[in-house]
Amino acid sequence: MNVAMWGKALRVIPRLSKEDWNGLDIVARWLIATRSAVLIMTFISAAFAGLLAYRDSGFNLGLWLLATVGLLMAHATNNLLNDLTDFYRGVDKDNYFRAQYGPQPLVHGLMGMREALIYAAVTGLIALVIGAYLVYVRGNMALWLLVLGAFFVLFYTYPLKYIGMGEVAVLIVWGPLMIGGTYFIVTGNWSWNVVVASLPYALGVTAVLFGKHIDKVDADQAKHIRTLPVLLGERNARYAVIAMTTLQYVLTIVLISSGFFSPALLIVFPALTALVLLVGVYRHPRPEVPPDNYPDGLWPLWFVTFAFLHNRRFGLLFLLGLLLDVILRGIGWVG
Repeated sequence: MNVAMWGKALRVIPRLSKEDWNGLDIVARWLIATRSAVLIMTFISAAFAGLLAYRDSGFNLGLWLLATVGLLMAHATNNLLNDLTDFYRGVDKDNYFRAQYGPQPLVHGLMGMREALIYAAVTGLIALVIGAYLVYVRGNMALWLLVLGAFFVLFYTYPLKYIGMGEVAVLIVWGPLMIGGTYFIVTGNWSWNVVVASLPYALGVTAVLFGKHIDKVDADQAKHIRTLPVLLGERNARYAVIAMTTLQYVLTIVLISSGFFSPALLIVFPALTALVLLVGVYRHPRPEVPPDNYPDGLWPLWFVTFAFLHNRRFGLLFLLGLLLDVILRGIGWVG
């Protein structure tokens, strides 16, 4: 076991050779192949739902754990299918963007198509079995959530990403579907208030995808992949990210003002330092070469780096604020 590599793969997308890959255990290979560093965004969504369920006296630890694992496996499956689909369609060849910022296991010869399919099938089967059990527990509403989730897992890469719907899908998945859906699974109740409350974080995840697609807007346009940044144009897409990330704070204030959240959620505002950094970057086109002080190993990632940094900071502070909200309500300091 290479526990050190497990930890590294959970933090970043490590670059490695075929020889390095051959020396890894199955867990490390799976973590790298699924780009597990980005799975934290899914965990945060599930954690939001769990805290809201606990606040509303409807928390069930077993169901929350199952839902969380199922979501993580579904996200991992989507990442595997993304690489499989793009490799099969020839998108990732000729040093395409995906093959530059980290190991694309198929393009770089780390695994063959058969092994990649096994990884995707086993990971997807785990998600499906968990989903089926949750349908058994919660009934028809859970079935619709499972069907919708499976649709996005299977069809995000193609055709949704190709017709400007990939970003819309992410907004739906990381907000209403993950947070609203997990809240329903845990409590047995659907709440539109929870759906609205999911939007500040879902916008941040969507901004991360926007940043990634802006980074490769020229490559996508050349390959006829019509992401929203391709359709909007690079400049408009940059300012769309600024608008989305700013809206995260506006919605947080609205939710506090409405009484759905207590003022404890004001704790997200220190993340404004990351927003200021993001705005400064997104106001200008991508540089031709990385600045001297840019961290090693991240280039050619640029816009997505700052969107991910902001989303991680905002998300963790939002999670902390919600935890404080739960505690304050529990001890009767807020109503």
